Amino acid sequence: MSLSVAPRRIARRLLIVMAGLLLAGTAGAAEPTQAQRTAFKQAYAAALQGGDGWRSLAGGLENYAIYPYLEAAALTHDIRQIDRAQVESYLKRYPDQIPAGDLRRDFLAELARRQDWDNFLAMYQPGQGDALACNALQAQLSKGAQLDFDRDLAALWAKPKLPGACDPVLSAAHDQGLLTPQRLWDRIDRAADAVQPGSINAMAAWLPAEDADAAKRLASALSDPGTAAVAANQWPDTPRNRQAAAIAVERLARRQSVIADTAWQKLQDRFAFTPQQRDRVVYALALFHATDYDEGALSRLAALPAALQTDVSREWRVRAALAQRDWRAVLAAIDAMPATQQQDGEWRWFRARALTELGRGAEAQRVLTPLAQEPTFYGFLAADRLEQPYGICPIQLTSDAKREQALLANRGLQRAFELFAVDVPRQARREWSQALDGADADTLRLAVALAYRRGWYDRAVFTFNNGEALRYYEQRFPLASQDGLVPQAQEAGIDPSWAYAILRAESAWMSDARSGADARGLMQLLPSTAALVAKRNDIRWGGGETLFDPVTNIILGTRYLAQMAQRFSGSIWLASAAYNAGPGKVDQWLEARGALPPDLFVATIPYKETREYVARVMSFAVIYDWRQHGNAVTLSQRMTPIGQGFNLAEVSAERKRVGCPIAAPAVPAEAATAAPASNMAPPAPASSGTH
Repeated sequence: MSLSVAPRRIARRLLIVMAGLLLAGTAGAAEPTQAQRTAFKQAYAAALQGGDGWRSLAGGLENYAIYPYLEAAALTHDIRQIDRAQVESYLKRYPDQIPAGDLRRDFLAELARRQDWDNFLAMYQPGQGDALACNALQAQLSKGAQLDFDRDLAALWAKPKLPGACDPVLSAAHDQGLLTPQRLWDRIDRAADAVQPGSINAMAAWLPAEDADAAKRLASALSDPGTAAVAANQWPDTPRNRQAAAIAVERLARRQSVIADTAWQKLQDRFAFTPQQRDRVVYALALFHATDYDEGALSRLAALPAALQTDVSREWRVRAALAQRDWRAVLAAIDAMPATQQQDGEWRWFRARALTELGRGAEAQRVLTPLAQEPTFYGFLAADRLEQPYGICPIQLTSDAKREQALLANRGLQRAFELFAVDVPRQARREWSQALDGADADTLRLAVALAYRRGWYDRAVFTFNNGEALRYYEQRFPLASQDGLVPQAQEAGIDPSWAYAILRAESAWMSDARSGADARGLMQLLPSTAALVAKRNDIRWGGGETLFDPVTNIILGTRYLAQMAQRFSGSIWLASAAYNAGPGKVDQWLEARGALPPDLFVATIPYKETREYVARVMSFAVIYDWRQHGNAVTLSQRMTPIGQGFNLAEVSAERKRVGCPIAAPAVPAEAATAAPASNMAPPAPASSGTH
């Protein structure tokens, strides 16, 4: 007897549910309860304080996926009091888990601090970093071992900078006669290439006096090129001094191109520089005169011999021409680029701009037509120029319940999701990366779908970063409402789409993001800036750690955005530049080139990071506007002339349609640049930390 349609559907659903239950059983755990998560958070807070107090709070959690993190946290806190037996007991129970590896490394570092070399050697495993590798060598030295350079030191020696733990080993190598002058100079040259003057000074102490002086001059050229360039007028003309003098001028050109020019005029006749050294200096002077937009910079770049030209010098030739609005020079500079470089959206846009300005409109339209189909900053500008819809072609993630359940049987992925659920995102990302290492594209897509449904949005940003995956717009540009961004942006008087774009560009939705400059949280605010914003807006301020709370971060971030917009007459693209580089820098650029149209001004921003940041944020604002409303206020309306503000209320009725071109667009450059080509999150966002 055949089944009717409805019973067949019910039967299929029952099979799926039964398969899911079977797979969940295979995974060894059902979906955790909120009570388990609450208990874990309480126990984890106690474990971070050390001792055994956490155990009374963790009753019933023994089979919970991330239970091992509790004991590891307590042992790590008590690292100076625990012994090898305690650590090995943990390692035996959880041998392959991330906290076990961390605990081993931390305890080995503690054993090295104690100089307990017997226990260190008993527990040490290679491949745990340079510091522990040097500790292991020091442990062997304590037993009377002799170093062999090729076996023990060659790999470490090849690195331009080593941790302090290597100092005793290097001293022993020197005492054993292994650090010959040739080896020392080899490492000094690597350190010079990596701009590590500290390493050079350390090596100089083991060179003969005359060589030591030369090495110190090289270190000075790297750390204080202005002083070194002046002092070089008194140096003897030796090969090493020529190297230092050339580097000093190169480095000085980055900071003060005019002073570097003067120094070069004096030094090039004093030293018999090699052709390669002369070429490097000439290139640096031409390039950094251009980044300073000095008079004559354009002609210097154009005059560089073909052998010295690079993609960077060729693009700066265009930027220098744009700063002067010399459209013939713009075309000539773009024509001088290799064909692949000319295909970049920025140079296609400015080719079309130059052609238009020179009265060659038909040629310009042929350039703009394909560019207008691309969902990028310059593609949106081209679509505005041609009065065409924006070319955004979304695709949807498809679900596969059976495969998703199978994926959830991965214990590492279970731990990743649970760590995220209990707000331990850094460890969650580590578990994710380990669990999915080597996974194929389909598996990664399914994992991202699971993460997205759990509100773990940064996984899509860092996984869907190339090819067709860039078209998963829903996941790559999430509209999270639980953190209150839209009402907070509205209360601050700014466009929510712009606030979303800043957040997306700054942290890629990592609430625990922290930059090298200590900018924190979703909108990457410095604690000092946040404190001032809180005071100005009469908002309660609980200190820098509160910036990792998404709600607090968004409240303060939207207010700071409003402050920057007000600072620049309501211009959101200038405010975006200030958010990245600081308002003082933007003031300097406005003083120098404030008469330029917005697209030319952005192209002539001296900082690559800020140029790309502004383009990225403004294109993201268009995409987020479309995500919220199904259409978008145009990019051209957002890019108001300098001195004019953007008022969302005035332009909200004039919205651009969005459509998918017949041919799928090229890889959307700006939409792709917010994340590295990895499914791992970076240690810190790309923010410059100026806000």
